[in-house]
Amino acid sequence: MTSVPTPIPSRTQYVLDAIKHRILTGRLTPGQPLVEAELAAQFGVSKTPVREALKTLAGTGLVVMSQYKGVTVRMVDADMAREVYDVRLLLEPEALRRAVARGASLDAARDALTRADTATDTAERSLANRDFHRALYLPCGNPLLGRMLDEVRDQAALVSAVAWSADPSWEREAEEHREILRLALDGDADGAASALHAHIASFVRRAFPEPLPEEGQK
Repeated sequence: MTSVPTPIPSRTQYVLDAIKHRILTGRLTPGQPLVEAELAAQFGVSKTPVREALKTLAGTGLVVMSQYKGVTVRMVDADMAREVYDVRLLLEPEALRRAVARGASLDAARDALTRADTATDTAERSLANRDFHRALYLPCGNPLLGRMLDEVRDQAALVSAVAWSADPSWEREAEEHREILRLALDGDADGAASALHAHIASFVRRAFPEPLPEEGQK
């Protein structure tokens, strides 16, 4: 017998969405404490929906719950970034290849790219970029593959937010996005997948370069 997921109460969902938006747009930074009472006062709710929202965010990897430090926004380091992007490299290009091969509509990706190009601030551009990537992989024809990529989507956005705060590279990535979409719209499934793979790989290499080997090591 298949179990039906329990719907999240509306207040909890409101708090969840608001905290996630603040994290992914840099208003809440990695390592920053998230105090239930303070958040409840900010959102005009009791501590219960805040507590439930934080538990959900911990499950997605955006926050960390510690017995001693309480709840904090997840820290981003090179190991974490490479793990998340390794999953993307394994799954996302293949999802796009399948979406193009089956002739799926990419109108949502085109719309997201337009929103990113016309964004007036980094938060708006960041959210549009996330939507662009999701619009490429979601119509792959395999709902499980889409859900697996959705599970790392927020963590990937957190990595991007940290990287962009240190070294904004919007224009370069926008050009790469346009080329990926051009290939996809031309029906070049392998070319689009290859361009997407290169795009993801180059970003994590620039933002979190591998350390040089110590002298004497090969």
